[in-house]
Amino acid sequence: MNRPNKKILSIAIKIAILVLAFGFIFQKLSNNRNISDFRSLASSLSLLNVWIVVGTLFLLMLLNWFLEALKWKYLLIRVEKISRWKAIESVFCGLTWAVFTPNRIGEFGGRVLFLSPRKRIIGVVSMSVGAIGQMVVTNVFGALALLWFVSSFMELNILINFALTFVVAIFCSFFLLFYFNIQWIDGLLSRIKFIKPYRRFFSILAKYKKVDLVTVLTYCLSRFLVFSTQYCLVIYLLIPDIPIYPMVMILFILFFIQSALPSLDLLDIGVRASTATYFFAFITSHELAIMAATASIWLINLIIPAILGSVFVLKLNFFGARN
Repeated sequence: MNRPNKKILSIAIKIAILVLAFGFIFQKLSNNRNISDFRSLASSLSLLNVWIVVGTLFLLMLLNWFLEALKWKYLLIRVEKISRWKAIESVFCGLTWAVFTPNRIGEFGGRVLFLSPRKRIIGVVSMSVGAIGQMVVTNVFGALALLWFVSSFMELNILINFALTFVVAIFCSFFLLFYFNIQWIDGLLSRIKFIKPYRRFFSILAKYKKVDLVTVLTYCLSRFLVFSTQYCLVIYLLIPDIPIYPMVMILFILFFIQSALPSLDLLDIGVRASTATYFFAFITSHELAIMAATASIWLINLIIPAILGSVFVLKLNFFGARN
């Protein structure tokens, strides 16, 4: 398949996902029983509790992106030293760029423009180390949660369960092995003829030692814990009788699936809400409450930071050195 056809197919898949997601949401919103249940839930909420949770969500959002800024600063130690504040500025600027680009690809460009021009490509490679670390955390916890989900809600014989356990173990081991040997990418790319002239940009991967990768993974785990807590808080506010352990497991599955789907932050809410509603239906009937929880986290974690980051976009110097 040639490049134009691949691009058309990719766009068609994304449009199909969005249409299905928003169609699913419309169907749920059109259900009078769902609306009645949600109104009943909302009327029982304490206004004080709502404000406390919203305030906590906002503070956790700031903590989440502060941890990401610290991770970004740490990754740049071998590239270019930047201040903690400059790291925060670049992270929020990247979020502004990410919100209107497919799969958040603009986040890379938004961040590295705060580096000096000759360091920007290497900065992209360094940022990818952090992105891979976050992917490892999401995939490992997500795969384990999926295994729990299958064993809890699907009646499969012992051989299939054993096979799935084996596959999940291999899957998780692969990601951990790949991450802690990330310098293999440099070796693999050096064998590709047309990439050889650019190998100097990827050589930074070999400079990250095991202790560096453990530190980066710790930042990734910390962020994972923070946004998991955000979801737990808002869901538990709306549905106080929801069982905690299954809720956490399903959240891990959602993070796993959402990270794998092609998306655009501005339209991502449809995919997030429909996915969340499907899986949470196994443990609660309050579908609109789950949609409301998902929408609030999307707004606080992605849209508000993107708005805040628009201030830092004005400080960018696209062609010269950093301001």
